[in-house]
Amino acid sequence: MEIEIRLSGSVEVRAAGRRRDPGPRQTRLALAALAWDASRTVSMDTLVHRIWDDHPPAKPRAALYVHVTRIRKALEIDGQPAPTVRTQANSYVMDVDPDRVDLRRYVSLVNQARSLKESNSAADALQLLDRAETLWCGEPLAGISAYWAGELRSAVGEKSLAAAMLRAEILLEAGRFGEAVPVLLPFVADRPVDEGLVERLALALHGCGRTADATRLLHRTQRRIVHDLGTDASPRLDRVQQGILASAPLAALLPATTTTTAPRTPDVPDNLPGDVPWVGRRAELRQLGAALSEGAAAAPVVALQAIGGMGGVGKTSLAVHVAHQMRHHFPDGRLYLNLRGHAPDQPPLGVAHALTILIRMLGTVPGPLPQDEAELAALWRSAVRNRRMVMVLDDAAGPAQVRPLLPGASPTVVIVTSRQRLTGLPGVRPLSLDVLPREDAIALFENRLGPHAAPHRADVAHLVRLCGYVPLAIELMASRLLSHPSWTTADLLRLLNDAASRLSAIDDHEGRLSTVLEVSYRTLPPLERLVFRRIGLHTGSEFGVPAATALTGLPPDVTARALERLLAYHLVTEPSPHRFRMHDLLREYARSLVADAAPAALDVDPPDEARLALRRLTDHYLYVADRADRLAFPFRARLAVTPDGTVLPTANGPQPATAHDAEEWFITEGANLLAALDHVRTHGPAGRLALLTHVLAGFLDVEGYLATAEPLLRRALAHWQTAGHAAARARALLDLSTVCAHSGQYEEAHRTAREALDLARTLKDPGLEGECLHQLTIPLWHTGQYALARDLQELSLNLRLQTSNQLQVARSYNLLGISYLHLDEKEKSLACLRRALSGFTDVGDQRGRYRTLNNIAELQKRNGNYESAENAYREALETHRDMGSRGDLATLQVNLAGILTTTGKAPEALGLYETALPTLRSVGDQRGEAIALNGIGKALQAVGRVEEAIPQHVAALSTARRIGATGEEATVLYDLSCAEQRIGCVRQAAAHLEESLTIYRRIGARAEESRSERALDRLRRRGEIAPEG
Repeated sequence: MEIEIRLSGSVEVRAAGRRRDPGPRQTRLALAALAWDASRTVSMDTLVHRIWDDHPPAKPRAALYVHVTRIRKALEIDGQPAPTVRTQANSYVMDVDPDRVDLRRYVSLVNQARSLKESNSAADALQLLDRAETLWCGEPLAGISAYWAGELRSAVGEKSLAAAMLRAEILLEAGRFGEAVPVLLPFVADRPVDEGLVERLALALHGCGRTADATRLLHRTQRRIVHDLGTDASPRLDRVQQGILASAPLAALLPATTTTTAPRTPDVPDNLPGDVPWVGRRAELRQLGAALSEGAAAAPVVALQAIGGMGGVGKTSLAVHVAHQMRHHFPDGRLYLNLRGHAPDQPPLGVAHALTILIRMLGTVPGPLPQDEAELAALWRSAVRNRRMVMVLDDAAGPAQVRPLLPGASPTVVIVTSRQRLTGLPGVRPLSLDVLPREDAIALFENRLGPHAAPHRADVAHLVRLCGYVPLAIELMASRLLSHPSWTTADLLRLLNDAASRLSAIDDHEGRLSTVLEVSYRTLPPLERLVFRRIGLHTGSEFGVPAATALTGLPPDVTARALERLLAYHLVTEPSPHRFRMHDLLREYARSLVADAAPAALDVDPPDEARLALRRLTDHYLYVADRADRLAFPFRARLAVTPDGTVLPTANGPQPATAHDAEEWFITEGANLLAALDHVRTHGPAGRLALLTHVLAGFLDVEGYLATAEPLLRRALAHWQTAGHAAARARALLDLSTVCAHSGQYEEAHRTAREALDLARTLKDPGLEGECLHQLTIPLWHTGQYALARDLQELSLNLRLQTSNQLQVARSYNLLGISYLHLDEKEKSLACLRRALSGFTDVGDQRGRYRTLNNIAELQKRNGNYESAENAYREALETHRDMGSRGDLATLQVNLAGILTTTGKAPEALGLYETALPTLRSVGDQRGEAIALNGIGKALQAVGRVEEAIPQHVAALSTARRIGATGEEATVLYDLSCAEQRIGCVRQAAAHLEESLTIYRRIGARAEESRSERALDRLRRRGEIAPEG
């Protein structure tokens, strides 16, 4: 059973002859937009434009996903392979044979029929036209009003006319004039000045005896042409009219194209610039080649390809290269016209001037040309109506300059390059050209050096990265190397690394690269220039509208519109919805536009304004991060934040409203927050750095930026000490203790928490004291001092019970519960953990819930309730989906893997361990790493791979000992002994068991102590080791 997609008439899906409704109007439009390009990638931006024109919803990609989901459901075939819609690099692809889409099949059949006719197989051509006609069920996309739907109807309407004209030609040649009349007559009302159509209809009418009707039609058409177009009809209509009046034989009056292929003009226009040796861009070449091949075969259905991108990215080279590659498809000419949209010293080419040049290139219109733009456009379209050409319109200023130059219903295909996005052009297929992929950039540099140079590949890779993978910059560097025979790529690297400005170091003596960037900047309106300069100051690599608003000092809506314009000019990219990125070289150019360095002729910023903009940016991050931190990490002991005594700025856009929003904001802005910290560390006052570090300490800890956090927190401590701010110093000590505990520095974690506790008691702050006691518990617990950890946590709980802070009470019960568990007081442990879970649930703290569920699972595992333990771990993982860090997720995965190994599901456990281990390493959780390595060893033992297990246990033991994680050390020693017994290393196994027993006795882990004793007793009973004593 195969799917059929119908676009002719109503949009619908059919399977086994039964109709399936895809959904509401916009879903049907989305289906049509994908089906029309079946088996081809369609960018999300293109789909958004096709569905919503220029008025997309607030979150277009999310809305698009809803429609695609409905389409996927409509395409499902029960029990059989079905076509689907898959995502591919910010695009969608409908994986369906184009022949299963009625209009695509229709177009294909008409094209095949034309080929058969041209090869003198008229009868076969008629059969194909008959088959095509059965697919026509009325106006395409009936009931859908959208700009793209109208374009599609227009394009397919032209193909329908082409089919009718072809059928009429065949019928006229066969003398079946009466049959030709109803074929052509329906088209005349909408195309009253189409001379080819009128010519054939007049001949058909005359041939079937309706000569008076033919004569009236010719007279009416000639008058209409004069009135509508301001020009006389072509000689072809006069020839037919005179022939009819003179009773000439009909065969002599038939259009030449119906009996033979017209001879090509020997002087075919071809002014394409010379091609260059080509490197890379294989995907783009395939895409353009396929589009142009289809355009050559199926015009006017595919006629326009737009290549956009930043200056210097290689748009012109690609367009010219593709035109050269495809030249055999276009025997009537290859035209190139530079529209000078971004020329450094010339204005853009006017439309009338451009049309005049194009018409003169054809050489078909002798004498003077009209001056009126509309007349020139009509003359141009008439001149290329039947020509199969490829035309490159290079460096377009915008859609308004290009639109009058398009050939209309013609076999000519057009490639347009522009630094702007050419949205709004009929039938346009945009291709945004990015910088080169790394391998292509390396190949381009090596290619330009020629076969005799053999640069070190690592140096070349570094060099092209410094060039930002921009083709122009890479070619300039290759030219520089060729002009200095004694240089190597290492010399170029030193030049770029030592230069104060990478941009000036790359540029040549003609300033080609800087000119390209300057022309792009000059093209911008004043507002967009200002926004371009300000966003160039951003300290990170990617940003949203709120951060840009902080830099510009403009209202958010004004900034957002300016960013859209910069996006259209390819001066920023949008890697994800509402997130923008600026290329490194563009960023450097933007930063050069300050009064001290920039040319006087350009709009520039005073240096003080640049500093103020960066101050507003860090204020913005401080403001939003403060809010996000209080939502995501409400348990932290926080300071009130007012930057350097100033009033906090107002919001530049939507702020996090929930804990989940806050988590998402931290994930999205993480790299920018780190960059802002680095900027303030280098350029800002110590107080601002201390505040920003304080606000971001929770984020840095949870996301595993421990190596970044520790030195910043120590600088903050020094600042608060100098400033005499004891409360702030105590909080910085707590943050530092947390970071040290998570990085395995348990002694330092204990020392800093103890110092914070002393400060809290001096300050007589019971809330802060409770948090210090809580934090002091953690390194004690990690080092196996469970009884002391329990005692301190009970002190913390007593202080917290005197407040109404349910969250802090729940945190104390959770740590008490896990401490009791390790002391083998399971009933107390369960009671505490239940209270903790209830408290976290009541206050809506998801992080606390999944951590407590994890601990309950650990309790169930120790009780031998493995199924309950697994369920609790899985519930914890599910809860984590709503909120949680990478490190927490990895910890949960490791713990679930442990119970899976115990219950005979070791292969699944190994998969979880392999997923979690890299994360634990990346976030600096050495204790978690030790547990994961040991778990991998146990899982390998479970599947019989004992010799592979031992290195994992040994690595885990080394890590646990290095950080002083005593409990984990003892556990690893026990599990390692099990593996050693299985391979016959009994004495070594016994020694490790003795070590584990000693540790368990010291830390008071009675259940584990008993387990090690039993294992040693078994070895003694079997006589494998000497009896005790």
